[in-house]
Amino acid sequence: MIPLRDLNPRRSVPVVTVLLIVLNCLLFFYELQLGEQLDSFIMSAAFVPAPYFAAGFDPGLASEALTSALLSMFLHGGWMHLLGNMLFLWIFGDNVEDRLGHLRFLLFYLLSGFAATLAQSLADPGSTVPQIGASGAISGVLGAYLVLYPRARIVTLIFLGFFIRLAEVPALVFLPLWFLIQFVSGLASLAATTSAQGGVAFFAHVGGFLAGVVLLFVLGGMGRRRRQLTA
Repeated sequence: MIPLRDLNPRRSVPVVTVLLIVLNCLLFFYELQLGEQLDSFIMSAAFVPAPYFAAGFDPGLASEALTSALLSMFLHGGWMHLLGNMLFLWIFGDNVEDRLGHLRFLLFYLLSGFAATLAQSLADPGSTVPQIGASGAISGVLGAYLVLYPRARIVTLIFLGFFIRLAEVPALVFLPLWFLIQFVSGLASLAATTSAQGGVAFFAHVGGFLAGVVLLFVLGGMGRRRRQLTA
């Protein structure tokens, strides 16, 4: 299933969502200019779990780890990686930003990304593969969207063998199904990969999604909803 748009109007301009998309694109264009130096840049700049978690986490490395995790949220491994993430961020981010407010949404997004990095690291602490991509933070957006707008309709491309169908799928169906796929795929990846192999960071998706649900309440997203409805 590929979401194309949601039928969920917003009341404010999604300034932060647009800014995040622009920053991700700018960093990706920078990556394209590096040529043969790209691999060394990724290894030095992106978050790699093993130095921080393989022998137990060293609090003295916290600042370095946070910096690497932050930069990793804005790096991508290819055009499809970037475009897929930005599509999800654009579809679901604007409404969550509308509910939380601009600055609170930015904090929410970054904290979701950090939680996603932590979840993937705990799942494979000895990994020497860089964790890159915005999908962990965006997964947090999906979790919050599910809580806030379960009845919102998602215009979705559904592939049924050789047939493609366009359908309006409720968020209450689309997002739990997406989460289930990530969780099952994550469990399968534990047996199918080693710390030296790459692939999709499924537990970053799982951790980010769950963090998004929790952070929505911690940052007062539901309280803002009640105040808006009674204003």
